[in-house]
Amino acid sequence: MTLPEPSATGDILKAFLSILFEGAPYILVGTLLSGLIDAFLPAKLLERVLPKNRVLSTFAAGFLGLVFPVCECAVVPVVRRLVQKGLPISCGITYLLSAPIINPIVIASTLTAFKEFQKIDGIFGIGNATMTLSRITLGYAVAVIVGLALIRKKPADVLTDAVVRGIGKGAAAANGATQSFDAKLTHAMRTAMRDFLDTAMYFTIGVIITAAFNTQIDQSKITAVAGNELFAVPSLMGLAFALALCSTSDAFIAAPMDSFSNAAKLAFLVFGPMLDVKLVFMYSSVFRRKFMVGLCVAIFLLVALLCEPWAKWVGKLSNKPVPTAVSSTGPGGPSGAPPAAPISPPASAPTVSPSPSTEAKP
Repeated sequence: MTLPEPSATGDILKAFLSILFEGAPYILVGTLLSGLIDAFLPAKLLERVLPKNRVLSTFAAGFLGLVFPVCECAVVPVVRRLVQKGLPISCGITYLLSAPIINPIVIASTLTAFKEFQKIDGIFGIGNATMTLSRITLGYAVAVIVGLALIRKKPADVLTDAVVRGIGKGAAAANGATQSFDAKLTHAMRTAMRDFLDTAMYFTIGVIITAAFNTQIDQSKITAVAGNELFAVPSLMGLAFALALCSTSDAFIAAPMDSFSNAAKLAFLVFGPMLDVKLVFMYSSVFRRKFMVGLCVAIFLLVALLCEPWAKWVGKLSNKPVPTAVSSTGPGGPSGAPPAAPISPPASAPTVSPSPSTEAKP
């Protein structure tokens, strides 16, 4: 059997399938989780668990990714169901932006990609994992800032009409008769099926655009532009937007970029999980268009402005190695004795350079 000749269509199809197979399992997991949340999570439970103060609850929502660890491919349907179950809008947006970064799988993959596991020596050595720590803290900060800005927003100002109607249905179902386990499980599977078809449609559109970008545009030109110090951060953010990598694997793409600064890599790792081509289409199924445009602009500006000072600040937390040539107990050493004088050659045997008068004669 002969292999087909290389073609632009074949390249796009190969890239499309590779991205599709990478992201589809996470969408399936996310939609199954969203169905289980819709069927089994009691309405208003999250409001009772989270702090009553909206500001404190927004700060706490930034860590929900540790409880519901999903990547950006799966977080959209999960957030939709959590909001319909009573999660405040500010907390929902904070979780939406932070969960793809602050979850155990992504943290472990970032530590592995940047070879920072071996740099952590106890709790005081966490500061040595500079890239992982920078990614977690900056992602949390951006998510909380956006969430705090939406504390006074109503669901109707942010969400589409279909999602807002689901909030009313969730409250009505909570006051209804108690369902059996089989009925709840059937409802969960039906909800997951609807969410999967809805989310997968927008995900597929984004993947097609990403595959065409990856195969039909000369990547060396992008690298040359990103190598410019002035354009390094925004160009890598644009690259993260176009590549639409999963947050569980994007660190392995950023780590080998030795020609880029840590700030540019940090922007790549924080901006990509919050906003990329496929997420734009997935967000459009949940948020109103006007709000979505403002959200995209806010995320871009926050990451672009904070990444460089943030990388420098976290870099200062790294433990500096103690020089072995100098005792850490002072100039006198542990015993307090004065330092020994440097050893010099004996006076009786000075070093004399050869001259014509001292050369051996044959």
